[in-house]
Amino acid sequence: MRNILMIAATNLWVSVALAGAPQTVTLDVKNMYCDLCPVTVRKSLEHVPGVAEAKVDFAQKTATVKFDPDRATAAVLVKATTDAGFPSAVHK
Repeated sequence: MRNILMIAATNLWVSVALAGAPQTVTLDVKNMYCDLCPVTVRKSLEHVPGVAEAKVDFAQKTATVKFDPDRATAAVLVKATTDAGFPSAVHK
């Protein structure tokens, strides 16, 4: 039983060690005109596999997204908002 626990703990440690460090990107988002628009943008981003957190700032017309770079890319995030009717680009 002890060996099984040691193996399980080792596997967990290796999995955590191999996981990519989260990245954060800010997107400039167009076409947000009402209070419901940020909700739609946020939900479109949260449906992307690998997204850990999405925050949308209506006043600044931006979305800040924390994601796993092994599962998502900035291009995929841009496509998600664009497909939802809100074209975006990586903030420079």
